[in-house]
Amino acid sequence: MWLVTLADLALLLLGFIVLVLAHQGNQRAIAAGLRDRFGGKAAPAAPATPPGAALTPDPAVLPLAAASLLDFAPASAALPDDAAPLVDWARRQARDPRVRLTVTGLTDGSPADIDPLSQSAPLLAADRARMVAARLVKAGVDGRQIAIATQISPGRRGALVTAGFAGDRQ
Repeated sequence: MWLVTLADLALLLLGFIVLVLAHQGNQRAIAAGLRDRFGGKAAPAAPATPPGAALTPDPAVLPLAAASLLDFAPASAALPDDAAPLVDWARRQARDPRVRLTVTGLTDGSPADIDPLSQSAPLLAADRARMVAARLVKAGVDGRQIAIATQISPGRRGALVTAGFAGDRQ
């Protein structure tokens, strides 16, 4: 009898671990769900982003599509000549005001792919993301729909733009 109870406990623990790992990137939703199921009160909603303020990557945004611009020169944030398809794609995605674009600047992690002045790969990645974001804004994308992130990705020098559904903002 005790063996069956132990097996049930082990399966319950395994299920909880799978649940946590499956939703690792969305801790707020897990906490809200657990709070709701145990009768807790919901946390107050965050204030809306004021017009003109920069957006930060929102873990509640559901990524739907992605496009990339690769082949940046090492240690350079200058946009490659073939940026037009990415800009057109992003402009089409951003027609819906509920869409948020996250521009992630990428460096390849090599010693040659760093910012020449600061000797920093994350700063070079941020510069690449800012260059792409500036081109998107110049092409008509609302700057409030754009968030910037950085990543060191072996073998990749470029920028990745993801379009995610942020839902209706109230």
